[in-house]
Amino acid sequence: MKILAVNPGHNGSACLLEDGKIVFYVEEERLSRFKYDGNPFRAALEALQNHKVDILVLGGTDKGLYPNVTWTGESLFHAFARKFNKDIKIIDMTTTHHLGHAACAFYNSGFDKALSIVVDGCGAVSGARKGTNHYNGFETETAYVMSYPSEVETIYQSIFDVQGKPNYFDDSLSVGTSVTITKAYEAVSHFLGFGFIEAGKTMGLAPYGKYDPDMPNLFDNDGRGNPEVLFPVYPSGALIRVDSEQGKYFQKGNPESKNWHKDPSKVTDIAKDLAWQVQEETQRLVGDLIERLVKETGIKNVCISGGYGLNCMANYYYKERFTDLEIFNEPIAHDGGTVIGLAKLVWYRETQSTEKFPLQNLYLGPQSSLNYEFELDETKYKVNFTDDESVAKLIADKNIVAYFQGCSEAGPRALGNRSILYTSLDPDGKDFVNKVKGREWFRPFAGSMLAEHFEDWFVTHGIKETPYMMYAMDFKEDKKGLVPSITHVDGTCRIQTVTPEQNQNYYNLINEFYKHTGTPILFNTSFNLAGEPLVETVQDALHTLDNSDIKYLYLPDIRTLVEKIDAV
Repeated sequence: MKILAVNPGHNGSACLLEDGKIVFYVEEERLSRFKYDGNPFRAALEALQNHKVDILVLGGTDKGLYPNVTWTGESLFHAFARKFNKDIKIIDMTTTHHLGHAACAFYNSGFDKALSIVVDGCGAVSGARKGTNHYNGFETETAYVMSYPSEVETIYQSIFDVQGKPNYFDDSLSVGTSVTITKAYEAVSHFLGFGFIEAGKTMGLAPYGKYDPDMPNLFDNDGRGNPEVLFPVYPSGALIRVDSEQGKYFQKGNPESKNWHKDPSKVTDIAKDLAWQVQEETQRLVGDLIERLVKETGIKNVCISGGYGLNCMANYYYKERFTDLEIFNEPIAHDGGTVIGLAKLVWYRETQSTEKFPLQNLYLGPQSSLNYEFELDETKYKVNFTDDESVAKLIADKNIVAYFQGCSEAGPRALGNRSILYTSLDPDGKDFVNKVKGREWFRPFAGSMLAEHFEDWFVTHGIKETPYMMYAMDFKEDKKGLVPSITHVDGTCRIQTVTPEQNQNYYNLINEFYKHTGTPILFNTSFNLAGEPLVETVQDALHTLDNSDIKYLYLPDIRTLVEKIDAV
């Protein structure tokens, strides 16, 4: 049985499942080269033209995302899929957005039974009834108890009310017109001059801030946003109010200017402290929700997903706070990952199988991107056959090397198949690579390390490995300052552990760097330039070289080093 699930919203994506196993997952932006592209037609075509798809699952947040076509009146994706299989079955799951997040995390976790908690900006329009009141609004946080094959019980839901009815709160339901956790983060991101969904930039700024006793609280005691400070603009985002008695405090933060993004001398204390505060308040609220739900259910296996699930500072905080819990942080926690959850949920419902297929790796891109046939302008490039030892020495000598191999990674993290690599030992490395990539000065970089050295370098709080780069972790005392280019201002590092079984080529390269330098950690960032999607094909990789000061591209599958002759 082959199931294709599509998500047409931002982070537009498609997942093809065969007999419960992922054949491929890809986000539309990787194929179209348009950041946050929706309507995954190219991703769907990748499945439909190469496989006989039996079931098409429609995801997203609203039926309105699927307009009907002329003549037949079918939804757009139904009409498209029918061109390839006239008998294809359509399953509409456009009103179960949070369930897609939760199912993705649960089925990827390998747990038999778990709490699956979704912390999201805005899901599908949902409804709940308490007493005589029927509430309608957008999903914001939802918690489920899930078990095999497809048992789902909703035990908690938070809704942003669109009807303006009186707020309602109890242990299983929170309904109100105030913003919730992720939307508060979006409001701060917007205030700081980023997009609503560019929360990663706010997270990068947060460690530069500190507690400001004069700054108004972002949340009230009920756990919802302070209406004197936060103004909802659902479903798009939320805003910081500067016109209220409390909100006027933020006027000094220079909210309209973005010049500090490139110039650290222009950033205000309010901007830094606000980023710090939204990080502190939101991770504490999620932690409180986890604690309460674990206490109520007695379940100690916990899955975290939804857009906030990508917050690697919060993920580390949960591990430190809850050492007695088994927590799985879903690595494709954003909206793109819902197609994996929906496809798997449909497969388990259709088959009632209890066989588990936990996530093994994130190298889930389509095989069609593995095309190493390319032509190079010999006046611009030269090609040499080489080996990992030579490339490791090149990196150690402070050369940026782009790294391309195998299938692309699912989700937003580069994990050694679509990476830009540099030495972890250069004190000026962060500033240097940020300039080359066109990123903001305050944004940190990650590291990839030999897994066997993990516990020697980091305070793990029981974490055995971190192959998906989901935690910003503290160094052990004797390792502080040893890898300055990937150490953030707060002394943490977002780290990926690598084993030969997970990625043999990448492991070998890191090991050669270790032999040459005595340091088992490489600087690793995503293979893209600011504002662009990660590269998918070799042609995308060469385009990035053409438009940057990156001089080297290494293709370890064919032991080939491409070097720009005219690079600066």
